[in-house]
Amino acid sequence: MNKINQNCLADSFNRRVTYLRLSVTDRCNLNCCYCAPSRPKLVPLDGLMSFEEMFRAVNIGVGLGITKVRLTGGEPLCRQDITSFVAQLCRIPQIKDVGLTTNGVRLEQMAAGLKQAGMKRINISLDTLDAAKFERITGKNRWNEVWNGIMAAHELGFAPIKINTVVMKGVNDDEVLDLARLTLKYPFHVRFIEYMPIGTDPRGAQGYFISGKALRKRLLKEGELIPLVNRGENDGPARRFKFAGAPGEIGFISSMSDHFCDRCNRMRLTARGFLRPCLLADDQVDLGSKLRKGASDEILQELFCRALSMKKGEHGLNFHDADALKTKMVSIGG
Repeated sequence: MNKINQNCLADSFNRRVTYLRLSVTDRCNLNCCYCAPSRPKLVPLDGLMSFEEMFRAVNIGVGLGITKVRLTGGEPLCRQDITSFVAQLCRIPQIKDVGLTTNGVRLEQMAAGLKQAGMKRINISLDTLDAAKFERITGKNRWNEVWNGIMAAHELGFAPIKINTVVMKGVNDDEVLDLARLTLKYPFHVRFIEYMPIGTDPRGAQGYFISGKALRKRLLKEGELIPLVNRGENDGPARRFKFAGAPGEIGFISSMSDHFCDRCNRMRLTARGFLRPCLLADDQVDLGSKLRKGASDEILQELFCRALSMKKGEHGLNFHDADALKTKMVSIGG
């Protein structure tokens, strides 16, 4: 049984959990093919956690050793008053890093407010540099808004700005080199993410998969990829490289071909209030209902520990087992 150890969350594999990814909504203004392959059934608004409940949950996590929080969705910038919530989180002294992952559609209008609230870094999803292809992937003609949002964040001094690209064979893998070349002009961290069969039949999804190793070989056409080995406490799982002289860097997140479960330091809290110890497993604990019933701090701490006890040594997601993971990404929070 996992337990609180030296005021931190540590599991039976000696992984210390310091990072909470918090989904603030399951709503989104895009409909990306890999996130919501079919229209998901949205939770009624009164079924979503309030910011007050989220704030209490974060503070419970902080008391157990959480030092990093990232807001996700859905699309977090669709949540009303999100900027005020960011400011609340940034005032918690134990939290060293408050970040946000956005699709960028509303970022141009909201970037200044987020910066003023205390946010320093931001992740933006961008799977293509082609507006027509963007519409095919996301279902919406909003590429220009996303690019304008990236530029607004850049001009305001967000750093690092991470560009997240889910690479799909036959869809956008022909743009990998062009996306990587952004790092030659901007100090962006372009991160190529392996396609994962989340919320869809994996047996039909394997045709979209291309490994991080194969992508690295493609980038050698531009020049040598210099490994970056220095890792900070709050760094993510990406294997990081850069082109010589580039202001930016390139990362590969290879969840399928090169597991990084042994150094996983995160848990997730969904917009409905379910604690999930792993993105790629359906295990979860209902924290939200206990919060609404006024559960004590001790009970909520125990729920964090119970969720942690479900954290396996490595995930079991694959392209063969249709029952490996049934939850859609938009319902989990990325």
